Amino acid sequence: MRRTLLAAALLALLIVLVALWSLVTGSAGLTVGEAMRALFAPGEGRSDVILWQVRLPRVVAAVAAGAALGAAGAIMQAVTGNPLAEPGLMGVNAGAAFAVVLALSVFGVTASGALTWCAFGGAGATAVLVYAMASAGRGGPTPIRLVLAGVIVGTFLGALTTAILLIDSQTLDAVRFWTAGSLKGRQLAQILPVLPYVAASLVAALVFARQFTTLGLGGDVARSIGQNPALWRAIAAGCVVGLAGSAVSIAGPLGLVGLVVPHMVRLTLGGGYGRIVPLSILGAAALTLLADTAPRALLGVDLPAGITLALIGAPFFICLARSHGAVRG
Repeated sequence: MRRTLLAAALLALLIVLVALWSLVTGSAGLTVGEAMRALFAPGEGRSDVILWQVRLPRVVAAVAAGAALGAAGAIMQAVTGNPLAEPGLMGVNAGAAFAVVLALSVFGVTASGALTWCAFGGAGATAVLVYAMASAGRGGPTPIRLVLAGVIVGTFLGALTTAILLIDSQTLDAVRFWTAGSLKGRQLAQILPVLPYVAASLVAALVFARQFTTLGLGGDVARSIGQNPALWRAIAAGCVVGLAGSAVSIAGPLGLVGLVVPHMVRLTLGGGYGRIVPLSILGAAALTLLADTAPRALLGVDLPAGITLALIGAPFFICLARSHGAVRG
């Protein structure tokens, strides 16, 4: 418990420090003092406009989306028994993004609240489809089948999303950066309505973390202690849909953060999901915020966080897949 609390405190401190770094980083310079004054005593000056309309929304979006995806990845790995499971690889993010683009282009939906529910619907439908495809035939939904089904469905939906955007230039202009996982241009008015869904899903993930640990031990073990595996898998799926749908509606389809962070927590501290879920929430929030800030601060380039996370996560995924294959022989 002491190690968990220490790790949580360090990750929370890291989030605060990177958030402060993000608030003072950009083409228009702000000092730490100006940023703090604008944050705690807002007025109508230049620094207030920069902070409240440009910098702070990016920080809030990165923290919320990263935390949601970290929790979603940890839950998916626990429930499926699949170390490669995460919302991006399993196609859930692609389903949510496709539903949002379809609603914008075909049905003319523009309200943030309605688009959030479209993201939930797309994420849920895709999760059901992936599980059904992986369950077909003999052997049931093995870890490899789940990944293959997720990659196939995610690639197909990604292609459909691209086709819609190539045909509809107006929607393309509206979501060009969002589809790359960019936090540029996010506004508090778009983010704040989604935060209650993120908060409710995170609370559910934390409260039910021990039940997810039991599920990860297998259906027989869960039944032996009186747990209904089907009921808890449904609850876990509801949490993942809420978390991934919220993250996509805020920041677009960010990939691999839900894979990298839970594994880093498991490798460094071990333990059950009562420890992995909360630390994954904090770690993924810090990583996403760092991915959005570091390119601007160090390279002077406003690189979308989704691209930075892919550059970090792809080598990690390859190493993980190779080690998993080695273990399986």
